[in-house]
Amino acid sequence: QVQLVESGGGSVQSGGSLRLSCAASVNAFSSRCMAWFRQAPGKEREGVASISSYRTTRYDDSVKGRFTVSRDNAKNTIYLQMDSLKPEDTAMYYCAARVFPLCSNPVRPDDYAVWGQGTQVTVSS
Repeated sequence: QVQLVESGGGSVQSGGSLRLSCAASVNAFSSRCMAWFRQAPGKEREGVASISSYRTTRYDDSVKGRFTVSRDNAKNTIYLQMDSLKPEDTAMYYCAARVFPLCSNPVRPDDYAVWGQGTQVTVSS
């Protein structure tokens, strides 16, 4: 059984930073593409960043240069370091796992089979 648990969300002021974590209980974690998504109220879920099993990373244009995705295979965990946060980054953030080692481009929700429960990020101006 695969389980993803996100943590690290919270409320910060514009310009601040947060670090999200996603702990995975899954076989062959190191062989899976992992990704972060977010969903704001009334909006569709959108891909934020992904990291393949080869540690190739991709980012949505809206977060390039501000967010960094990484993974620690020894801990079965991925991270999302979020710097220079803006009010428009406010959303529920989810991590997700693919069955495959490579990530899709762009990062599409339909390509991911397993999801966490989400962690809320709120950025105030």
